Amino acid sequence: MADLKYPRVLLKLSGEALAGDKGFGYDFDTVNRLADEVCSVSQTGASVGLVIGGGNIVRGAQLSKTGMDRVAADYMGMLGTVINALAVQDVLERKGVDTRVMSAIRMEELAEPYIRRRAVRHLEKGRTVIFAAGTGNPYFSTDTAAVLRAIQIKANVIIKATSVEGVYSADPKRDPNAKLYEEMSFRDVIMEELKVIDQTAITLCRENALPLIVLNIHRPGAIVAAIRGERVGTLVR
Repeated sequence: MADLKYPRVLLKLSGEALAGDKGFGYDFDTVNRLADEVCSVSQTGASVGLVIGGGNIVRGAQLSKTGMDRVAADYMGMLGTVINALAVQDVLERKGVDTRVMSAIRMEELAEPYIRRRAVRHLEKGRTVIFAAGTGNPYFSTDTAAVLRAIQIKANVIIKATSVEGVYSADPKRDPNAKLYEEMSFRDVIMEELKVIDQTAITLCRENALPLIVLNIHRPGAIVAAIRGERVGTLVR
């Protein structure tokens, strides 16, 4: 671990990433590849926390736009993250990674309740901890949940794994002239309203001086390179 700039990391994955090109559910070739990336991070000796969105199953914000009660829709979204956590746990453990799922909503038959001290102890013992069910409260995104958990477990960095190389001045999939930022400040992200993570999450990062790295999860070895301090993706601090 001596060569690691960030020995404790919180990795944020979108639910859509698990679906691959399908857009819904699971593409297990993709899930396996993502799990291999998490394995490689764990093998460096780094402590790994993981937060996974639920967008491949249900998105609370979208459901609420159809007229569904926002609170009910958000709770459905939280349950989607629990399903994803159990799926990723299974794949990781088959690869030999000792894993625990901790849920912000109590469901002891499936997962441990989230208790901060217990989560930290799991990390100290070398277990990968998957934090499920968001913050346990409606109106908060999994981005905010990821930053909150990162602060609570005293992570050195939060890494948001996306399908692009980092933070751009515009959507690189639509604008070929979009500029990739190597580094930027929290203030710039907030002022320019860049869609890196939501405003609540970026404000939490700023108030707690928690650096954020946005990188491409589909680039093999990118996360390991980032925690070693190599320049990968976009660093926000």
